[in-house]
Amino acid sequence: MIPAKFDYVRPSSVEDAVEALRQGGEDAKILAGGQSLLPVLRLRLAAPSVIIDLGGIPELRGVREDGDRIAIGAMTPHHDVMRDDLVKQHVALLGQATETVADPQVRHRGTLGGALAHADPAGDLGAPALALDAEFVIAGSSGRRTVSAAEFFVDYFTTAIGEGEILTEIRFPRYTGWKSHYEKFNRTAQAWSMVAVAAALKVDGGTISEARVGLTNMGTTPIRATGVEQALVGQPATADAVRAAAERATEGTAAPSDADAAADYREHLARVLTGRAVLAAAG
Repeated sequence: MIPAKFDYVRPSSVEDAVEALRQGGEDAKILAGGQSLLPVLRLRLAAPSVIIDLGGIPELRGVREDGDRIAIGAMTPHHDVMRDDLVKQHVALLGQATETVADPQVRHRGTLGGALAHADPAGDLGAPALALDAEFVIAGSSGRRTVSAAEFFVDYFTTAIGEGEILTEIRFPRYTGWKSHYEKFNRTAQAWSMVAVAAALKVDGGTISEARVGLTNMGTTPIRATGVEQALVGQPATADAVRAAAERATEGTAAPSDADAAADYREHLARVLTGRAVLAAAG
């Protein structure tokens, strides 16, 4: 199908983009990579009066060091994130999850900020961002503010980004020397996650001293598996200890039932995949 008629704006700065949003009001839509927006436009499930393309704003692209954080511009393509040396060294879990996103074409066009702002609970980047305590920098007419990952994901396709605001940057603490793995289960190659698990561990002398585990598609938002984290800390990085901890993976979840899987099957997957992810991370 052909999208409904709309105006197109391509600002060159964040300030200009925010002003364009203000002028466009509720009928304005942001275009990042467009991998989720364009199909919706073609099906006329959305008919915005104006589309604001963020592709012409240089400051929204790239990976850089900023003190004790690794800062990634919201318009940085998935392909650049997964290949960046700073990401590989300090935020490896994010890169590993990004490698599983769709296919090479989507990874070249889709962006980190676009995927996170879209907030699909089956998307692969929310759980790593939550597990790694990412911070989200949001710009609006009153300036910029920072929101933690725990506060950013509000509900199904809903985030803390308010009307007239733009996600500009995602900031991650450094996890240098940590071990990590993203374990994804889907029905077909390149499909959305039926369930996935993001795991990052700090292992000292064969003992797990710190653990961070995030779950994909086990609720209306990404979920932090705090029960698993607590059960792992202080335990040896062995199969028995990890599998015992993984039994707590469904605590605090609300797995959906849909055409792909029933809730109880997703709960089973969460326990199995958590064990696999943690064991793979621990080596």
